[in-house]
Amino acid sequence: MSSPRRLRPPDGALPVAGSTPVQVALDELGTPLRDVTFVVVDLETTGGSATADAITEIGAVKVRGGEVLGEFQTLVDPGGPVPPFIQVLTGITTSMLVGAPTIAQVLPSFLEFARDAVLVAHNAPFDVGFLRAAAGRCDRAWPGFQVVDTVRLARRVVLRDEAPNHKLSTLAALFGAQETPNHRALADARATVDVLHALLGRLAPLGVTHLEDLATATDPVPADVRRRRSLADDLPDAPGVYLFRGPREEVLYVGVSTTSLRRRVRSYFTSAEKRGRMTEMVRLAVRVDPVPCASPLEARVRELRLIAEHAPRYNRRSRAPERMPWVRLTDEPFPRLSVVRDVRAGTAHIGPFASHALAQQAVDALHASFAVRQCTGRLPARPAPGAHACVLAEVGRCGAPCVGGQDVAAYGAVAGAVRDAMTGDPRAVAQAHAARIRTLATQERFEEAGTVRDRLTAFVRGAGRAQRHERAARCRELVAARRTDEGGWEIVLVRYGRLAGTAVVDRRTDPRPVVASLRAGGEHVAAPVAPATAAHPEETDLVLAWLEQPGVRLVEVDGEWSSPVRSAQAVRDAAAAVTLDLVAPRAPLVDDVPASASAAAQRTA
Repeated sequence: MSSPRRLRPPDGALPVAGSTPVQVALDELGTPLRDVTFVVVDLETTGGSATADAITEIGAVKVRGGEVLGEFQTLVDPGGPVPPFIQVLTGITTSMLVGAPTIAQVLPSFLEFARDAVLVAHNAPFDVGFLRAAAGRCDRAWPGFQVVDTVRLARRVVLRDEAPNHKLSTLAALFGAQETPNHRALADARATVDVLHALLGRLAPLGVTHLEDLATATDPVPADVRRRRSLADDLPDAPGVYLFRGPREEVLYVGVSTTSLRRRVRSYFTSAEKRGRMTEMVRLAVRVDPVPCASPLEARVRELRLIAEHAPRYNRRSRAPERMPWVRLTDEPFPRLSVVRDVRAGTAHIGPFASHALAQQAVDALHASFAVRQCTGRLPARPAPGAHACVLAEVGRCGAPCVGGQDVAAYGAVAGAVRDAMTGDPRAVAQAHAARIRTLATQERFEEAGTVRDRLTAFVRGAGRAQRHERAARCRELVAARRTDEGGWEIVLVRYGRLAGTAVVDRRTDPRPVVASLRAGGEHVAAPVAPATAAHPEETDLVLAWLEQPGVRLVEVDGEWSSPVRSAQAVRDAAAAVTLDLVAPRAPLVDDVPASASAAAQRTA
């Protein structure tokens, strides 16, 4: 244990003159929070299951009234090896735990350290769940700790306008914590202490000033919000989309329910809704408009389309599909890779990606695998007078076509290999990255190995998405059907990757006339430029996921509907296996695609 230390008051908490730093507005009724002893704990583990995985490190900080009273930290022998991806995440290796005490030796000391305190953790169900499970395995009774979860507190007082999420690293940065979380137990526990004090400071003006207040701090439903639950009274008990509208008829938020619109909208007026922005939105809403749908697929697709149409201020995703970038191999004498916003005929593309950063990672993966030029200017077929090569040519990473080191034909062979990796077989990229990951892991350079892993993952996902979307983009019309739970049929009409019509028939109705009616009256869809489809990319993903469900039958296909066996989709699971097992003696990406991936690809071919 360390000696007591003083904490700098975080944002939202001020020191009382001449005394220990405390939160704002603490008074003397009940048990003031400044008099409560908190033990803030953080664990590192071998995985996410409290029953199947084990603790590898415990870190805890005992604090009262803004003063650290002591610290507890120890590594723990989990009784087995630490998975490679956990080693990458935490830096705790199997060799570090040789000779460490077991949890049976550590747990009594920790329970004594935390005795008579309030237990605090960031995502407390995870940490407390592991500790309870460990106590059970050690035949020790679990004390009746009062538990405070800083994630739940943060959801009450930290809005999305301030922080994109409620992760510990995000909150620590927001509140200026003295310790930066790094997936080591004691450092994370110290950061959680600062986050806890900042959150208590924000809760004080809301009346949370005593220990007794914390029990209900995350659950109360404001009266003005509860009164608005009548907005859901007339909604149908069926799947569909709902639109919250503001006082000027503007669409504030678009949501979806795949079962019951009424039940889903009612949940916004109960303690089940924890998002601060949604509470703010509910206070502004004056009406909820329902859009009943025939099936869950139609409901999800309509939600995407309405979000793209209205761009509601309280929706975070799918508002601007045109901004989703692609990676293009340009059409010029000496092609190069470029991140673009549109798709052009006659060139190779992968994507679309969720962000420019992911697209750039895919570009980096291709640059690391092929000696394709990285300069951005257009090069003439013959070198320009006075041209000079860049440093990449000097280190052998480019053939220097800018100065005549490669002619159009020689460089075309390199560009052809890049094109094949993007549109067909990605194993050349996967092989190069798997080898690099193994080398870095052997050298215990796990952070660099993680960077290479991220590049490979971005490329494989982008290439796989483009190949999946391309088959939809080249299929003029497809009709498929799936049995419903009631014995009828859910029928879907897809044109160029866009949902053009859907219907549900009961088991007593002949579905064939419904299919004919759908084809005759379905939405007219113009042919897109492949691999882009005629729909929002996420809509195409939803349609493809529906088509790939077990039990879906293809009724009519007008056009091409196939996927190459040696495709990015076929090796995606293999790539994931390699990146999770960084120290594997070999990578299953050379010529031995796993049987499950290969079989799946052949079924769709």
